Amino acid sequence: MRLIRLLRISQVMVKHGLDDFIVTLHLFRPYRFLLRLMPWRWRPRIQRPRGRRIREALEELGPIFVKFGQMLSSRPDLLPEDIASELGRLQDRVTPFPGETARAVIEQSYGEPLSEHFADFDAEPVASASVAQVHVAHLFDGTEVVIKVLRPGINEVIERDLDLLYTLARLAHRYWDQGPRLRPIEVVEEYDKTIHDELDLSREAASATKLKANFADSDIIYIPAVYWEHTRRDVMVMERIDGIPIREIDQLKAAGIDMRKLAHDGVEIFFTQAFRDGFFHADMHPGNIFVSEEGQYRAVDFGIMGTLGDEDKRYLAENFLAFFRRDYRAVAEAHLRAGWVPPHTRVQEFEAAIRTVCEPIFAKPISEISFGRLVMTLFQTARRFDMPVQPQLVLLQKTLLNIEGLGRRLYPELDLWETAKPYLERWMSEQAGHRAFLEGLKRELPQLGKILPDMPRLVHAYLEHAAHDANTRKHEIEVLQKLHRDVNRNQRRQYFAGIGSILLLGALIVSGLDGYAPIMVANVPLLSWFVGGIGAALLVWSWPR
Repeated sequence: MRLIRLLRISQVMVKHGLDDFIVTLHLFRPYRFLLRLMPWRWRPRIQRPRGRRIREALEELGPIFVKFGQMLSSRPDLLPEDIASELGRLQDRVTPFPGETARAVIEQSYGEPLSEHFADFDAEPVASASVAQVHVAHLFDGTEVVIKVLRPGINEVIERDLDLLYTLARLAHRYWDQGPRLRPIEVVEEYDKTIHDELDLSREAASATKLKANFADSDIIYIPAVYWEHTRRDVMVMERIDGIPIREIDQLKAAGIDMRKLAHDGVEIFFTQAFRDGFFHADMHPGNIFVSEEGQYRAVDFGIMGTLGDEDKRYLAENFLAFFRRDYRAVAEAHLRAGWVPPHTRVQEFEAAIRTVCEPIFAKPISEISFGRLVMTLFQTARRFDMPVQPQLVLLQKTLLNIEGLGRRLYPELDLWETAKPYLERWMSEQAGHRAFLEGLKRELPQLGKILPDMPRLVHAYLEHAAHDANTRKHEIEVLQKLHRDVNRNQRRQYFAGIGSILLLGALIVSGLDGYAPIMVANVPLLSWFVGGIGAALLVWSWPR
C-alpha cells in the first residue's frame, strides 16, 4: 500500500514538473542519467513557477497534503520565500464530499436521526476544508447554526499519509544536502501533532468557548457560541455569524469600514490574546476571519490554538521591547534567562550575531519593517546557538506573520510598533507594579482563607520545630567541636610520640656504638642519656589515657 501511494505521488510530481526535485536528491544522483532518459522528460518542460507547481501538486494529492502545505506555509524560516508565499494560498479550496454522506456521519455520531436535533439541514456545504466541511441547519427554536463535520474515513487517510510523510522525511534528512538544515522529520512531527488535535472537534469547541469567555465584553472581536448539547468528537455545532470575508478589501471599503482602525484592531487582538490571556488563535488566515458592518472582527475555525506560560510571556515582552529600543544585549540576556539558548552561550557573541542581522532591517523606514520577519530572523540566529525548537514560539511567529500580513493588506501604512509598544510597556508595568501584587493576592485569597484558621497552630508547631532543630544543631555542633578537639589532641600525641621514639632510638644507637664496647652505664656519654631521657618523656606523655 505504501509503495502504491509512493508511486502515485511520483506520478503527480512528474505531471507538475517536479521530478527535478527528485533528481537533485543525493539518493538518486547515480541514476540521474537514467531518469533523464524517461519518456516524460522528452516533452517540453512546464514553465510555471516552482511554487505554483508545488501548490497544484499538493492540491491534487488530496486534503492531507493540502493541510501539510498550509502548515509549511507558516514556516518561512524553513522554505524559500517564493514557495512559502505560494503555499499560503492553500486555504479552504478543497472538493467537498456529498451532503448525504455528511448526514450519515452526523447521525452515526449522535446515534439517532438528524431530525432529533435540527428542524432542517442543508445538504449543500457552505465551506469545505481539508479535514472537515460545514453545513447550515436550524434548531427547533429557529436559531441558525453551522455544523462542522469531519470527513468520513479521515483518520485512516491521515495515518496512512503520515506514515508516508515520515518515510519521505527520513529519506530527505539522509540523502538531501539541505535535509539537516531544514529538519524535515521535525516538520512532520509538528504536523502530526497539529492534525491530530484538529481531528477532535470537541477539543476545538472547548477552545472556542474559552476564547469567547476571554473576549466576552470586547467591541473589536466576536466569537460564535458553541451548542454543546449537539457537539461530539466528530461533529461541532456553532452559532452562525454573518460578515464580509476579510480578504474582500473592496467590499470592506464599500461598507465604509475604517481600514486603519481595522488593521490596528487586529494587532491589538493578537497582543491581547498572547500577553493578557496566554491563549491565542493560531490559524488566523483570511479564510477564518469575517468583519461585521460595524468593523468588528468575527473569527471561526479554532482547531489550532497556541498557549504561552507566564515565563514565556514575560521574556517575549522583554525581547519585543528590547527590539523596539534596539537593545540587543537585553535580547541576548532575555534568551539566556528564559533558557532558550544553552547557559554556556557567550552573551557578547550572541549579542553581536543579533546586531548583525537586525541592524540592516532597522535601516529601512519603520513602515516597511516586518516585525514578524524580524522575529523569524531572531529565531534563525538563535538556532545557530543551539536554541531548541519551541512549539509555542513557532505558533506565535506564524500568527504574528499572519496578523501583520493581513494588517498591511488592509492598511499598507500600518505601523505595528505604534500599536504594540505602548501595549507591551503597559503590560510590563502591570506585571512589576502594585497592580500585579494585588492581582496575585486576589488569586491567592481563596487558599489563604482555607489556611488562616489553622495559622496559630501552624505557627506554634513551626516554632517548636525550629526550637527543637536549634537544640539539635547546638548538640551536633558541641559533638563536632569535641570530636575536633579529640582529633587534634590525638594528632599532637602521635606527632610527639614519633619524635620521642626517634630520640630514644637514636640515643640507644649512639650508646651502642661508643667504642664498640658492651653497653655499660659508666661508658655512656652524658648527651645520649639526656636525649634518651627526652625521648622517653615524650613517649610517656603521648601514651593514650
